[in-house]
Amino acid sequence: MTFSWTPHRFSGGALALDVANSVVLRADPARRIDRYADPATMDAFAAAASLHCTERDSAAPLVPVPPVRRDAFIGLREAIDGHFRAEASGRGSPVLLAQLLDAIAGTLRRSGREPGALDTATAHSALRLAAHAEPDRLKICPNCGWLFLDRSRNRSRAWCDMAVCGNRAKASRHYRRRREG
Repeated sequence: MTFSWTPHRFSGGALALDVANSVVLRADPARRIDRYADPATMDAFAAAASLHCTERDSAAPLVPVPPVRRDAFIGLREAIDGHFRAEASGRGSPVLLAQLLDAIAGTLRRSGREPGALDTATAHSALRLAAHAEPDRLKICPNCGWLFLDRSRNRSRAWCDMAVCGNRAKASRHYRRRREG
């Protein structure tokens, strides 16, 4: 199955959240898809993030994570998801924050001299997000389960992407009303 990193895949509002969202249907073990399971897709993510990610440290293109650091990068992704998903659900804990900070520190120790590396940029993004997070702006899409930042003025954004998840939810409601009526 061919996969491409489209702009919709970068609707999290922060590079760290876009990396966490690389697991599709995370809550459903039977249908869960890890987009980083294929090294070529993981490498393509860096190039696509350079084009589509709204929050980046520089305009320079991101460099893929070297094979020797990929396992640690996956660990960082899981720590990001664990901490911020708990925060968005109102169940944040010091243990999850400590795990996130350990993963960030390990990543920066291994790759700190490579500012254009995807793992370094992701660690910086996660650190910024943890330091300046407004818990009421961090949300989980009710349609796909992705994490996203609600940057709307009145904090009323409901979906990660209105054009995809919002339309699906509205079409589903419309279908149910027509079928019941």
